[in-house]
Amino acid sequence: MYSNKENVNILTALLVAHEVRHAVVCPGSRNAPIVHNLNECPDIVCYPVTDERSAGFYALGMAQALHEPVVVCVTSGTALLNLAPAVAEAYYQHLPLVVISADRPESWIDQLDGQTLPQPDALGRFVRRAVSLPEPHDADSRWYCNRLVNEALMERHAPVHINVPITEPLFSFTVDSLPEERKIDFTPADMRPVVLNHVCHMFMQASRPMLIAGQPMNPLMDEAVAKVGDDEAYVPDFVLYTGGSIVSKRLKRFLRKAKQTWVVNREGEVTDTFMNLTHVVQGDPEVMADMVRFNLEQEPHPFVQKWEALLAELRQQVDSAGLPYSPAATVRYFEQQRTALHQVHYANSTAIRLANTYAKAPVYCNRGVNGIEGSLSTAAGFSVVSHLFKVFCVIGDLSFFYDQNALWNRNLRDNFRILLLNNGHGAIFDTLPGLGQSPASDSLVAARHHTSADGICRQNDVVYLKAANMEEMQQGVDSLINLESERPVLLEVFFSDDGQKQV
Repeated sequence: MYSNKENVNILTALLVAHEVRHAVVCPGSRNAPIVHNLNECPDIVCYPVTDERSAGFYALGMAQALHEPVVVCVTSGTALLNLAPAVAEAYYQHLPLVVISADRPESWIDQLDGQTLPQPDALGRFVRRAVSLPEPHDADSRWYCNRLVNEALMERHAPVHINVPITEPLFSFTVDSLPEERKIDFTPADMRPVVLNHVCHMFMQASRPMLIAGQPMNPLMDEAVAKVGDDEAYVPDFVLYTGGSIVSKRLKRFLRKAKQTWVVNREGEVTDTFMNLTHVVQGDPEVMADMVRFNLEQEPHPFVQKWEALLAELRQQVDSAGLPYSPAATVRYFEQQRTALHQVHYANSTAIRLANTYAKAPVYCNRGVNGIEGSLSTAAGFSVVSHLFKVFCVIGDLSFFYDQNALWNRNLRDNFRILLLNNGHGAIFDTLPGLGQSPASDSLVAARHHTSADGICRQNDVVYLKAANMEEMQQGVDSLINLESERPVLLEVFFSDDGQKQV
């Protein structure tokens, strides 16, 4: 039996019609009719998460893994505001989070009633579409409710917000079946062969063309740009950019020297990252990139070969260089041991920068807005719906301890593995020129601490491993990858003197 709230039933029916199959749900009373419907519906699987901020990133990780929309449902009041970091990240990654918030009737907003605040548009520009549903009372308002839900769910490459006011009484579940609802389909602009061929022709005819993919990574490009410096012979005259965030600031500055950039993205958005954008092509960037690579296999381009030779030389140097015991040595060893059956998430700051040097296969990272929050929750959410792969999260200490609630979840399984790089502070701040002159840099900015993940792991039934030297680290990474376990596994690698005293 379903709720007797008509807007909730219209919403549920259209979620099914638009093939939304997964929902992360948070506790609450005002959203109980929605959660009840989602749970009652045989086409939707629900995943409970108590912390709304973590729930948003759980849903984001699921959307990454599934390549399809995922619901995150919260109750009224400040619960919605806790989703803002995950929604902002999803916006810049073009991921289809469907935020559903229960709300009080509009007449009670700003009247000092409990859990009331203006929820429509609360997520601002970080959602592509925000709608607040009516509570239907006649044919016109029912049509309007249907139209609003359709308009929101037609967006497939960005987060949307559906706000659902619900009048008391809340808990009447008396409707036998969901209504038959009108579904509005959307056909995006396709990349017809003539467009593909034209873009490829432009690329191949350029004197110095370069294909740049954004997220997840551009391996060794930061080092390559540092090596070529101001050598004009390596500066491209035509950049084909398939979108996504670029980790390296040095690479972005270098590509601003190019004459022109053509960007290909699914949304047809103007993303002038290199400040020389001349063309936006709406379409599948992976299809475009694959076609360019196919053309290069048939007809190698001298400039592309020049860059490939440089990157191959740098790869050999990076792989053979002697490294002392350090986060860099740890990430390099981990990347040498991982296989194609491993899905790897990197947290922001130091972790993703090390991946940009040592990773040889694509990785995931929340580079949409580059926040430290939610990296662990995102990887955890990814692992929940990844049944064929082990999912790893390589993360620094501040990011881990900030997001420790990701481990407070009954859905986690043995396929989730965490490599925690603990040097007792935010190491990225060591690289900022001039910051060390401030007496606040170590304790207040870099947040020096003496914390270990041991207790957190025991609290959440996570297998805990630790290492404090090169031999222990290598043995620990091997165990992290290969250990047979019924629960998630975490390896904490200590680097600072203070950290090693904890071991």
